Amino acid sequence: MKVTFFSAQRYDQHFFDAINAKTFAASGFSLHYQQATLNTESAALAHDSDAVCVFVNDQLDAEVLRQLKQYGVRAILLRCAGYNNVDLRVATELGMFVARVPAYSPEAVAEHAVAMIMTLNRHTHRAYNRVREGNFALDGLLGRTMHGKTVGIVGSGHIGLATARILKGFGCRVLGHDPVQSPAFEVLGDYVALDVLLREADIVSLHCPLLPATRHLINTDSLLHMKPDAMLVNTSRGALIDTAAVIDALKARRLGALAIDVYEQESTLFFQDHSSEIIEDDVFQRLMTFPNVLVTGHQGFFTEEALTEIAVVTLENLRCHAEQQECTNTLSL
Repeated sequence: MKVTFFSAQRYDQHFFDAINAKTFAASGFSLHYQQATLNTESAALAHDSDAVCVFVNDQLDAEVLRQLKQYGVRAILLRCAGYNNVDLRVATELGMFVARVPAYSPEAVAEHAVAMIMTLNRHTHRAYNRVREGNFALDGLLGRTMHGKTVGIVGSGHIGLATARILKGFGCRVLGHDPVQSPAFEVLGDYVALDVLLREADIVSLHCPLLPATRHLINTDSLLHMKPDAMLVNTSRGALIDTAAVIDALKARRLGALAIDVYEQESTLFFQDHSSEIIEDDVFQRLMTFPNVLVTGHQGFFTEEALTEIAVVTLENLRCHAEQQECTNTLSL
């Protein structure tokens, strides 16, 4: 089977080629890599492919899916957990196999979320630059002790649970909000209504999927419930946050700090080197002017363990499709 990868980076090819040769050689998968993001203009790159392998910023709306079907594509392999970029109704109508990687090293994303919290709280990124310039003054580097603080975890799935475990170990009081409650989370903290969580938390960390009900979960109204010195952390999906509303809150000193590994309009920025270019996204540029904002480029998943698991599960999903076996990771409507 021929598989065309979109939004492929060198590390994707490294891990997938290694796992394909080591574990799936007998399946005869032929892997082809394209740096282009999948959309209506680039879909033709999948001509004569049996499957496409896509990532978070690839677009699989009705038009793209119909194009892929015409080119012979029968399977959509998501090398990520989220699937908000796929029109599942149309994919199901077209009889296309769609499968994802529902949980890959949740500790990787959780650890990155906590790293961002600690960096922004203790200003270690600013201290690093100061010391390299011979400046050992501590003014402006004052943080807060994490022990005893209240952390609100929105979404108590695998990643939210892993984050809660780490922060509970710091001595934090942990609150959670999720329509589907987990007994494992209840050992670590208490479930409360979202407005209660926002009102009581010193740190709010988002770990929920992007769905119509969660789009702009953090908006002008919800920000009014938060403490004015609270920290907001998002390592899930950029559109969980109304970026314009967050900027207004930062300007008005109604939000203490913001740490994001995802961004609402990241598809034109992230995973590429723009260091020699002028970034024309005025909203992103405005975010970067705040000293209490920390941004990383969607690297929460980026560990050896997570990339290995992504490759293994993705190719196992493909093997199940090729051999017409039941696959527990399929998506349909």
